[in-house]
Amino acid sequence: MPRFSIIVPVFRVQGFLEECLDSVLEQSFRDIEVIAVNDCSPDGCGEILDACAARDARVRVLHLPENVGLGRARNAGMPHATGDYLLFLDSDDTLTPGALRAMADRLQESADPDVLVFDYARTHWWGGTRRNVLAHLLAEDDAAFTAAERPQILDLLMVVWNKAYRRSFVEREGFAFPPGYYEDTPWTFPVMLSAGRIATLDRICLNYRQRRQGNILSTTSRKHFDIHEQYERVFAFVDSRPALAGWRPYLHTKMGEHCLDILAKPDRLPPSDKAEFFHRTAGMFRRYRPEGAVVPPELRVLEGGYPAYRVRRQAGRAARELGRRARRARTAAGGRLGRARSALGVRRPLDPELAVYSAFSHRGVLGDPAAIYHKARELAPHLRGVWVVRDEEQAALLPPDVEHVLLGSARYRRITERATYFVNNVNWPGTLVKRPGSVHIHTHQGTPLKYMGADLLDKPGARYGLDVPQMLRRADRWDYSLVANRHSELVWERAYPCHFTSLRTGSPRNDVLVNAGSGHGDRVRARLGVPAGHTVVLYAPTRRDHRRGGHVDRIDLARFAADLGPDHTLIVRLHPSLATGPARGLGLAELHRRGVLIDATDEPHVEDLMLASDVLLTDYSALMFDYAVLDRPLVIHADDWGTYTASRGAYFDLTAAPPGPVTRSHEELAGLFAAGAWREEGAARARSAFRDRFCEFDDGRAAERVVRTLMLGEPMAPPAAVPDASAAPAAGRDLLTSS
Repeated sequence: MPRFSIIVPVFRVQGFLEECLDSVLEQSFRDIEVIAVNDCSPDGCGEILDACAARDARVRVLHLPENVGLGRARNAGMPHATGDYLLFLDSDDTLTPGALRAMADRLQESADPDVLVFDYARTHWWGGTRRNVLAHLLAEDDAAFTAAERPQILDLLMVVWNKAYRRSFVEREGFAFPPGYYEDTPWTFPVMLSAGRIATLDRICLNYRQRRQGNILSTTSRKHFDIHEQYERVFAFVDSRPALAGWRPYLHTKMGEHCLDILAKPDRLPPSDKAEFFHRTAGMFRRYRPEGAVVPPELRVLEGGYPAYRVRRQAGRAARELGRRARRARTAAGGRLGRARSALGVRRPLDPELAVYSAFSHRGVLGDPAAIYHKARELAPHLRGVWVVRDEEQAALLPPDVEHVLLGSARYRRITERATYFVNNVNWPGTLVKRPGSVHIHTHQGTPLKYMGADLLDKPGARYGLDVPQMLRRADRWDYSLVANRHSELVWERAYPCHFTSLRTGSPRNDVLVNAGSGHGDRVRARLGVPAGHTVVLYAPTRRDHRRGGHVDRIDLARFAADLGPDHTLIVRLHPSLATGPARGLGLAELHRRGVLIDATDEPHVEDLMLASDVLLTDYSALMFDYAVLDRPLVIHADDWGTYTASRGAYFDLTAAPPGPVTRSHEELAGLFAAGAWREEGAARARSAFRDRFCEFDDGRAAERVVRTLMLGEPMAPPAAVPDASAAPAAGRDLLTSS
């Protein structure tokens, strides 16, 4: 008896079918059977299914003699299922890598509930990916529950394919799909209301394909009237189960919302049929209204006639249009007022003791700007430092003694009009005017491996949505560009052909790596819950600009964590730009919850993670250059180096001059750690050469050098590691090389 029986109804999807089947059959969890139901598809789907079954004994194909529709095709497959759990996968969708293993683990952990609800992501035909907006409902409780205990679980999309069903539960209750267009509705409500135990899995297990054409629910026809019959079935089911009578008010509201949603969508119903659809909906709404039930305000329109509904809809559209026009007018007026204020502001003198800071697009006190800010408070307490943050949510995360302004606010404009010093690791907004006498210090975000700035002009895929000329116009405001090594100095001066001065300071954010005491890493380990004596592997992959969303699973994290063994802890930190996207839902959050690894993506200070680790595993992240300061082992996993360099470009061949061992497959990576090769002498030699090249100015005094030289005007010696320092010009200017 397999763990999962995966039923795949198939009709006119020959362009997507192989991808769907491969996503199932290539899963690491293999205790499955696939029951593919060819719903008399007129294209080549039948042949594709037969060829797949010939290659893989886990696949069984049923060829139906006539087309019966999606629901009844699923019904045809169910009697042939022998697995513990049923999964229904639409044949144009795909499972994500590792999905079945995650489901199996969660089912075992939750003692085989009746239903397991998992997460999904919408994948658009043009390449975009968007996670289910109600994913937070799946992360609220580790224990199994009933719908009555957590009714909000019913707010999720009423579909069949985001759940695994215990087969014995389905057979006992006699659940089956009715014919029709909206067959998921009379399946999902009865199943969820009847389940004695429901569990959730906070992991994206399925990619829900958003097709450009061919989605049956986006087809304009009278078939959408089917929704009324399907809700009739739902109410009939509830009426047959007296214990479920309390759900009638909830279902009454859901039915009204669902039908009005269909009516409001422009691509569902022919215009000539909308009045009839409204009247049928209103009739059902009156007929099934529970005695004494209070109708929500948004559904009271169903108590009137269709003309009143149309008037309300038109009024709503008119109000929205007026709102849009008002916003445009306010924006235009604000622009005129802003220009007037700017003209007035530039007449006021600069404040020589005011410095403005920002980091990572106004995300908080982070990175190089944070290191400079803290050093300025120590060495130049008379300087007033103000941080720019993007919204109130970010402001709430700041320490209480940090002065801040919100981006775009009136106070932001007043501060930036008067400030003398501007410190940032990304470009300031184009609306910020650089005044004569102000000093703009650009820190960058690390040593460049991938192409940047003007070098992206020859990489159209990597600069998608990026206005390079605008970027360079903003970089024209830089006075100083901080560099940690001569490689960076040469790259920045080529990639940003602007009138700035390169400053050989080192990276201020790396000062803590040089100066941290021996107990710093131990304190971070304790805070993260790392067991004493464990070897800590920090995995920090970078984003992939050639993929929408930026994330590609390069490593099976659950498998790698198991390969490392019980005396290792795997810490994973995604690129900050991926922190709020679907990448977290592709298993990382669930593995963290189960204690398989530690998801440290939200840790604000990556330096803490570096100090807490014994070895860094990365692909092409600039973090490797910072980590080399610690002189600790590094491993490069370069399984897509050719693709990455072809799409983004690289300033040197990392695989030819790496900071440590290079692997190109999971097997190589697991073998490397199993054998301890990352600790060997050859790895140390490679790291030493890499460190000499890319950490030459990181002596632990970078932030001090910036503050003393640029803010206090004091002379200061260059980093001790700079070659030919004895031949440098007079102190105070010996850090500078004009671009």
